[in-house]
Amino acid sequence: MTENSTETTPADFWFDPLCPWAWMTSRWMLEVEKVRPVTVRWHVMSLAVLNEPKLDELPEQYRESLLQAWGPVRVCIAAELKHGSDVLGPLYTALGTRFHNQDLPKDRATIVAALEEAGLPADLADAADSDAYDTELRASHEAGISLVGTEVGTPVIAVPGADGEQVAFFGPVVTPAPKGEAAAKLWDGTLLVAATPGFYEIKRTRTVGPIFD
Repeated sequence: MTENSTETTPADFWFDPLCPWAWMTSRWMLEVEKVRPVTVRWHVMSLAVLNEPKLDELPEQYRESLLQAWGPVRVCIAAELKHGSDVLGPLYTALGTRFHNQDLPKDRATIVAALEEAGLPADLADAADSDAYDTELRASHEAGISLVGTEVGTPVIAVPGADGEQVAFFGPVVTPAPKGEAAAKLWDGTLLVAATPGFYEIKRTRTVGPIFD
């Protein structure tokens, strides 16, 4: 798609609310919506589900953090199933702002406040401690991760390719989230490499952590 195109490109974005790097990328995507004809469609994936096969290989501290990862994604899936996919964007913003920008505890009170901000019933927080929606959670996770493979994490972004098939990629991992024309240029470049046959990876060691606005 060219910069002057009037056609809107759907961008499917899979996130786990606990991941600070997915949060940075999501804020960039909201900026991209302002500067390019793109509509983001939000979906849930799960770091807890992703790491299940290799739990025994992970450091104890990270294993413990994954226990916290179940609650927020379960609440997101419950909200989507009961109130439609359009609620995911506002709910993600409400959760992510509290988890990352405000560094609030990832507990029921924080989740309830996020639900209320997103205009959703507080009792959706009950899903955090229930496996009632885990089948749907795993299906949503698989829909995203199957496009890129299990060697990556969150976020996953998918866009229509030249042949109509979805082209998906992990990331980009960036901090701080670019704004304005910088956001547009990164998007244009990301689409370019994602649509290049045989292209798989560009990477360098991170030297700073997420920089939240």
